[in-house]
Amino acid sequence: MTLAGKDHRYLWHPFTQMRDWVREEPVIIESGEGALLRDVAGNEYLDGNSSIWTNLHGHRHPQITAAIKGQLDRIAHSSFLGLSNVPAIELAAQLVELAGRGKNTAPTRLTRVFYSDDGSTAMEVAIKMAFQYWHHRKHTRRRKFVAFADAYHGDTLGAVSLGGIELFHATFRPLLFDMIRVSRLPELQKILEQQHDEIAAVAIEPLVQGAAGMRLWKRGLLADLRQLCNYYDVLLIADEVLTGFGRTGTMFACEQEGVTPDLMAVAKGLTGGYLPLAATLATEDIYNAFLGEYAEFKTFFHGHSYTGNQLGCAAALANLRVFAEERTLENLKPTIENLKSGLDRCRGLPGVVDVRQIGMISAVEVGHYRLEEQMGLKICRAMRRRGVLTRPIGNTVVVLPPYCITTEQLARLTDALAESIGVVIHRKEQ
Repeated sequence: MTLAGKDHRYLWHPFTQMRDWVREEPVIIESGEGALLRDVAGNEYLDGNSSIWTNLHGHRHPQITAAIKGQLDRIAHSSFLGLSNVPAIELAAQLVELAGRGKNTAPTRLTRVFYSDDGSTAMEVAIKMAFQYWHHRKHTRRRKFVAFADAYHGDTLGAVSLGGIELFHATFRPLLFDMIRVSRLPELQKILEQQHDEIAAVAIEPLVQGAAGMRLWKRGLLADLRQLCNYYDVLLIADEVLTGFGRTGTMFACEQEGVTPDLMAVAKGLTGGYLPLAATLATEDIYNAFLGEYAEFKTFFHGHSYTGNQLGCAAALANLRVFAEERTLENLKPTIENLKSGLDRCRGLPGVVDVRQIGMISAVEVGHYRLEEQMGLKICRAMRRRGVLTRPIGNTVVVLPPYCITTEQLARLTDALAESIGVVIHRKEQ
């Protein structure tokens, strides 16, 4: 049986209608380097979405690869329950330092790091920490959470409870905890006025909502939200799973509005796109609420078998070294401008209703088509024929290339996007 045959016979892919999947020959990736991926047939593609928003400095970056190999010569994994390890300690110290940089002038700081496996689990940790924090402080009525319309915070049930995208979340509603959904800050302010003594935390994807189609928040909203949470003594959870590690042009999105959340989830870019690793950063105030005598059982009873995994932490440390040594954030500025210029070609194309960008996050939305028409998917298939791989969100084509993408490669990517939109829309409207 061929690899494609085995795939069709044995696998179940995420966010994929498998009846459609088995009708096509799959692209089976065999290798990659820099911004390029190669399949088993020898075809070469640009990685137009950084392998689902994770890869930062490119595939097979020599420094990250060497760090993983070096760690393998020591140990791959040991338990973090009742033990610690060198790379996990060093990484936590660096994450705390990074979270305190930028234009941040807030009196509180993120000082503690709790490791998990992915973005969903990092948010799950934040939810449970916020709930238990208020429990320890004897505010047992504070058990409600607030999240925004069209939010996406992960796939585990706590994170899904905060999610607000019907297509992804409606099926699971009977399994979810009750929460409060808002669309705008004035609406949130009224709710906080009336119910702040029942609310544990407000969660937000800072600056941009990812799975909603890379929808940008109005500038200043995040800072205003921080002030509201301060005034009503409600915790703020920042979901930086997508936006962390340079995606918006700064190390963390919260930096751009001088905001320190009480809890911050990071994941996708943490290891540079090499290994699954996530972290939830917390303030010292939250950490202190869990301290007590053994018999008080204030312990945070949560953990994962691979918490603080040495390979993942070694990759993350190398990722941060690359940021420093290659001056990644500084050198991203012209790439961000080139991406903007390339995307401008899509403005005014037939069918295009919006082009959105912040840093190395961008999206082109085609409108007035039913989801069943699969216009976003058809555009991405046309891009694949032109040597570019990416994924749509409904009728929105997402473009998040690795930071290492060259000027020529970026032009090739945006050319393929514009051409594919033209071909697909023209064919539809004939």
